[in-house]
Amino acid sequence: MALRLDQKLYERLFDCVHCGFCLGVCPTYAQLGDENDSPRGRLHLMRALVEGRIEPTASVMKHLTLCLDCRACQAFCPSGVKYGSMIEQVRGELAERVAGASKTVIERLIDRLINDVFPDRDRSDRLMLLARLGQAAGMDEFLEQSGLRDVLPPQLARLHAMLPKLGDRLEAIPVHLRPTCEIRARVGFFIGCVSESMFGPTNRATLRVLLANGVEVFAPPAQVCCGAIHHHNNKPDVARQLARLNIDVFGAIEGGVDAVVTNVAGCGAMLKEYGELLADDREYADRAKRFVERVRDISEFLVGLGIRPPTRAMKMKVTYHDACHLAHAQGITKQPRELLRSIPGLEIVPLPESDMCCGAAGTYNLTQPKMSDRLAERKLSNIDKTGAGVVAAANAGCLLQISQHARRTGRDLRVVHPIDLLAEAYGDDGCL
Repeated sequence: MALRLDQKLYERLFDCVHCGFCLGVCPTYAQLGDENDSPRGRLHLMRALVEGRIEPTASVMKHLTLCLDCRACQAFCPSGVKYGSMIEQVRGELAERVAGASKTVIERLIDRLINDVFPDRDRSDRLMLLARLGQAAGMDEFLEQSGLRDVLPPQLARLHAMLPKLGDRLEAIPVHLRPTCEIRARVGFFIGCVSESMFGPTNRATLRVLLANGVEVFAPPAQVCCGAIHHHNNKPDVARQLARLNIDVFGAIEGGVDAVVTNVAGCGAMLKEYGELLADDREYADRAKRFVERVRDISEFLVGLGIRPPTRAMKMKVTYHDACHLAHAQGITKQPRELLRSIPGLEIVPLPESDMCCGAAGTYNLTQPKMSDRLAERKLSNIDKTGAGVVAAANAGCLLQISQHARRTGRDLRVVHPIDLLAEAYGDDGCL
């Protein structure tokens, strides 16, 4: 039985001219050298599935699910093939056919965490509170030293290994912050869901940097998850509802804002897709377009505004990893580097294959652990070549992936968001 595919997307399958430009940038093809594990090969498989010429056998499923959806092929495609939208819809259709039927209890638990707990900030906070208590009680060390972590189901063991060291629970982000100097811009700050629970200090660093640059900040508490998790896991209706809520919440800020700013590449990419997501919604289509016009990554916003250079020197060697959903999905590569270059004393070393996926790719490191580890080791080997003791990356998933692989392999490496370094360089300077 042929797969369903939106007619517009089906027609876009024919945009591919088989030039092969995608082969050189595809992480799975680089690792395996198999045409079926390239974007061009997967497009052939998708078309054959939709036209009913092949069945979704285990072999076909393996090639399609091994895709990271990193969008590198899409960014380099001279024909503008919308590969990301197609692979997501095809995989969603395939997932529907086997929904729940062959899933284990652990797989269903992971699904619940991914789809229902992580995107809900309150639930995520409660889960992280338990994790903090466990870390404070020495549970991490006990699990590792006793060997008990080795007998956990593999997905749970990986989920535990990815968890960063969590500091004290932070106070809620203020709804409104004003700089002490002249206001240069007004922004809405997108807090995020699980990123706030795990990387709360980076959110506070972002606020300090915005204030230091004379930016008035509004962080409406009613904002919700960007919808990326649901969009990528075949729950488009949930993603659309979340998009509508966020458009309403940020649109209700009194006096309006110049931009909606986020510091997470994955969230930013999703927020910028609201126009496409709600294109057929009569009530929200135009509002979504106007919302998208204001969405900015923090580096994109600060460089556009004109950053006030910090004065505190930081003597360290840093390399920068391009997050897929910043470099490929949003086309932002220069701005984060400009932020780093504004810090006095910082030595920035180019990273070989900087824009190749680190293997995080949302939940990919749970569903495709072998390929995820291969890509993580490739990334860390390239970081080793730079001699840098610090690596900066602008996405929560990349920070988790690179950090946990560095810990597991015994590498002494500090992994941070560029905005963390910038906040350190400002200290108490500026308009705080």
